[in-house]
Amino acid sequence: MSQIYEPAEDSYLLQEVLKKEIPKLLRKNPNLKFLEMGVGSGIQIQTASGLGIKKENILGGDINADAVEHCKGLGFECIKSDLFENVEGKFDVIIFNPPYLPEDEREPEDSKTATTGGREGGEIINRFLEEAGNYLKKDGRIYLITSSLTYGVDWKGWKKKKVGEKKMFMEKLEVWELILFFNHSF
Repeated sequence: MSQIYEPAEDSYLLQEVLKKEIPKLLRKNPNLKFLEMGVGSGIQIQTASGLGIKKENILGGDINADAVEHCKGLGFECIKSDLFENVEGKFDVIIFNPPYLPEDEREPEDSKTATTGGREGGEIINRFLEEAGNYLKKDGRIYLITSSLTYGVDWKGWKKKKVGEKKMFMEKLEVWELILFFNHSF
């Protein structure tokens, strides 16, 4: 059985950003459509719901079937999906706390799915960014976490603005707000 990613510093940092940004977005669009990629424990979809996003407008996706079932048990629509593989529709907000660390041979296999983003750390993020524009509404936003240990991220096609950061002992976590270049500016 795979483990569900439990909230950690990165989760709480993303939650802080959502608490700051979602109310502003809801004032502009009270019918916001929200997707969390890599739903894990469900902390962010619960936060989104608590901030006023309608539960029927929230979708969670995860490659981990246990996480999907857990979040369904919390009352949310959730699908098993390798990134956007089984996602349909377009969203105003897409969030992703991806596996972002470079591969470490010493890490146990059962935790690699949740933490390892590839050889350099940015490979899963790059796959996400290649597809995300197809699922984002015209003025949509993505909130994505990276680490100072993440290398090889290709931001091509995305305008980014840092909206949160937390310095840790061995790394710095950053939350990025992303829009497509052809959209309106921040």
